[in-house]
Amino acid sequence: MDPTTINQIAAGEVVERPAAAVKELVENSLDAGATRVDIELRGAGRELIRISDNGCGMSAEEARMSLLRHATSKIRSLDDLNGVLSLGFRGEAVPSIGSVSRMTISTAVEDGMRSVVRVEGGEHLADTAEAGPKGTTITVEDLFYNTPARLKFLKSDTTEVGQIVEAIMKYAIAYPGVAFTLTHNDQRVLQTSGSGEQLEAISDVWGRDTARSLVPVQASLGALQLSGYVSPPHITKPTRSLQYLYVNGRPMKSRTLTVALDQAFRDLTPERRYPLVALNIEIDPEQIDVNVSPTKSEVKFQKEGIAFEALRVCIREALLAHGMMPSAAQIALANQAIREAQAPTSSLNEMSFWAQAPLGGPVTPMSDNAAVDQARIEMPAVFGAAPELAQGAMPYIRLLDDLRVIGQAMNTFIIAETRHGLIVVDQHVAHERIIYEYLCGLKRSTLIEKQPLLVPQTLHIDRRAALMLSERLEEIHSVGFDLEPFGGDAYVIRAVPAALRGKDPVRYLKDLIDELVESSVARKLVPTREQIWIMSSCKMAVKAGDPLSNAEMEKLLVDLATTENPYHCPHGRPITATLTHDDLLRLFKRI
Repeated sequence: MDPTTINQIAAGEVVERPAAAVKELVENSLDAGATRVDIELRGAGRELIRISDNGCGMSAEEARMSLLRHATSKIRSLDDLNGVLSLGFRGEAVPSIGSVSRMTISTAVEDGMRSVVRVEGGEHLADTAEAGPKGTTITVEDLFYNTPARLKFLKSDTTEVGQIVEAIMKYAIAYPGVAFTLTHNDQRVLQTSGSGEQLEAISDVWGRDTARSLVPVQASLGALQLSGYVSPPHITKPTRSLQYLYVNGRPMKSRTLTVALDQAFRDLTPERRYPLVALNIEIDPEQIDVNVSPTKSEVKFQKEGIAFEALRVCIREALLAHGMMPSAAQIALANQAIREAQAPTSSLNEMSFWAQAPLGGPVTPMSDNAAVDQARIEMPAVFGAAPELAQGAMPYIRLLDDLRVIGQAMNTFIIAETRHGLIVVDQHVAHERIIYEYLCGLKRSTLIEKQPLLVPQTLHIDRRAALMLSERLEEIHSVGFDLEPFGGDAYVIRAVPAALRGKDPVRYLKDLIDELVESSVARKLVPTREQIWIMSSCKMAVKAGDPLSNAEMEKLLVDLATTENPYHCPHGRPITATLTHDDLLRLFKRI
């Protein structure tokens, strides 16, 4: 094969999206000793990527050689792979990017005249010169213009920019002595001071409030040195999006270290909550293999067990040193406080979504068949046809004839008796279905009820989340939040959904935004309005483990009966299981 084809094949592995191109070029800037790196984007990197640094620069000959595959590699033999300390080392990125774009390299080893090298689709054009400072500027235009299949599979601008922001955030924290600036379509997305203080870099990237909550970790075990910051057990996120692990300054992924991190925080954080982490592991490069994947995002340890135990022990020792290792009683109290903050209160007056349901006014204890009669009056026509039910099944509303709630099982499942047999309902997914239909307009004709805050609250989020939120404000408003930009990464919350009465709106909104970012960036999905409704209904619904009164359980079942699909939650999980009289009799061999 000709060199251009070889480079395009390599580009498919190394540069699969704009974020990968930015990552590779930024790594080159850091390897060049830059203390300032400016990244400019247009069209989410499809139209333009320009990365400028004040590093050591290249001579004209070196600039031309950088277009040759492996010519700039930092390794000379396979043995050199055992001691790699630079971020880039294979010499594949620049020629690969040049083969699928129109690329210009402008560089100089000192202030004055710069060498300018141009390449288009892998074809080297005539070199020129221009005045400029010491350092290198690489401009990539029309990325993937000659590989339309690759271009077609790129995601939305929000997702692609989010991927780039995430990559720069990781390097900004790992290299606090480097001043990063990232702009997209002439709007500044991220900027760090380059002061050399890692906590200041974390503040620039994750936000001031988050940085204030972290504590330093400095520990060693054998040849392994660990340094960075972790959050105390009561500061957590619903995803791992703010868990940054580095090995010798390289952002990386390792299932071994992720499990070790979970082990270190076991019993300290609630289930499905994750601490914030920015940790760098210094280790002899001969003990690791960084040549595992084309993107160099994975690291393999020669002694996985030692690395696992070292990370786990070091973190737990650091937590103990800062008085962050609570007793069993403190853990129980913390978890209980979190459950109470997340769950609706048991008072009927506080169950605002149930009180707002279209079945009538305030919730009151029901007797006989009053609730069922009321539900029949308000019954949507869809239940007459019951199009989603299996053949032979009856509309859900008929299952409530002579409804009598027996109680709760495990504070999770509602057990009730009707004229037709027993029904078992998962309270969380049932309430989730009710709220979802309320949010998307199936059960209301007016806007969602909002609760104005007496004192507006300020929401501080990281830059990646702020970028996503700025493009999804309308959808956030649609679920009942009234918030507006307040400069930088801050938003002011002026009103919240009435269903959040008694909860912390800032915590709830942060969790919702974290999941939206995870969906948009990590899972590479654009969060639609429907997805936001689904996430919101899940978070607003009562939780498994919440005790409910008989009146609350009856009201939930009746509200469920008026939904369009009382058998599945918006995620597709089953809501109801039924046992008819005949089923019970057959079970005990009475018929």
